[in-house]
Amino acid sequence: MTHPQNRREFLRTTAAAAGAYGLGLVGGQGCAPDGDTPAPMTILILGGTGFIGPHMVRRAVSRGHEVTLFNRGRTNPHLFPELEKLVGDRDGDLEALEGRSWDAVIDNSGFVPRHVRDSAELLSESGRYLFVSSISAYKDLAPAGITEDYEVGRLDDPAVEQVTGATYGPLKALCEEAVREVFGERANIVRPGFIVGPGDPSDRWTYWPVRVSMGGDMAVPGAPGNPVQFIDARDLAIWVVGMLESGVGGVFNGVGPVEPLDMGTFLETCRDVSGGDAVFHWVEAGFIREQNIFFPIWSPTTGDFGGAHQVDISRAMATGYRSRPLADTVRDTLEWWNGLTDEDRPGGALRAGPRKPGAMGGQPISTEEMLRLEAELLEAWATRA
Repeated sequence: MTHPQNRREFLRTTAAAAGAYGLGLVGGQGCAPDGDTPAPMTILILGGTGFIGPHMVRRAVSRGHEVTLFNRGRTNPHLFPELEKLVGDRDGDLEALEGRSWDAVIDNSGFVPRHVRDSAELLSESGRYLFVSSISAYKDLAPAGITEDYEVGRLDDPAVEQVTGATYGPLKALCEEAVREVFGERANIVRPGFIVGPGDPSDRWTYWPVRVSMGGDMAVPGAPGNPVQFIDARDLAIWVVGMLESGVGGVFNGVGPVEPLDMGTFLETCRDVSGGDAVFHWVEAGFIREQNIFFPIWSPTTGDFGGAHQVDISRAMATGYRSRPLADTVRDTLEWWNGLTDEDRPGGALRAGPRKPGAMGGQPISTEEMLRLEAELLEAWATRA
């Protein structure tokens, strides 16, 4: 378990952050506080109806901006009936955007450089272009404290368009390059890590508060002091819209929270919020590797991903990025999860959890299977110890 002193300090700082949110003090250099009235803008969002898109739409509308959506009209088409919706496809069907321009463009649906370049060139008369990339764009995530100047990944064949685990990051880097070539200083590149919160369809982060709420003996990889980083989708939306309002440009890592967080404090917060009785059994990273088991969002503190949860966010904080209290994200995510129907999530199965490699791929894992694998891991760990 995390040392009580560390945990008390974390809860004290998050409580202070909660007060800041309540007072509207979420601004900083470059971003206006919530209480200020920004100049109305026209904003085009490429996507806008998936996971992070709706949070951005709601934030922009609440700030008085006029929002237009461009997408295929397939994902949650019922959302935002009051907004202008343009129907098309990133892959060759941009006709609805021709002859139009906006004060700002938010691109959170670009994965293939050709698609991003096509939209950027077509919208080049718009004021700003903000591209949501990923920290996966870096060549690796081995060192701690990676800044925005760290080298990005490259493909042997830059014409590749198939998105896989190996090409996802380098393709994002090429997408960034396309945006900067077209928009120059009017480009914003945001590189998030794990984006979490209510509505996250991946369950990668959601697994942890849901599993903790179930209680009982729980296998946890690594050590309580292992760092962990993620960003609440709503904080991402506040920050992104704020940068557009203030005309801030550049490249920014988008992870959090602003106060360093470790796995022990994260899980204890999940337990406090859920009121569960989970007992955390920490299993060494080396043993986890020997057992060939993968846990969502967690990674060892050494190797190619040793710095995945230690990315530098000082540049983002200088533009006004703030993170809400962890307890709020946990509480809101659990409320969302518990409100899902069996139609939404058959059998309450999670799409992420401890898995063997053959069970990867986003297929739901039943509670029974998840707990069985945990029990086997804990038994093997106890036997070895």
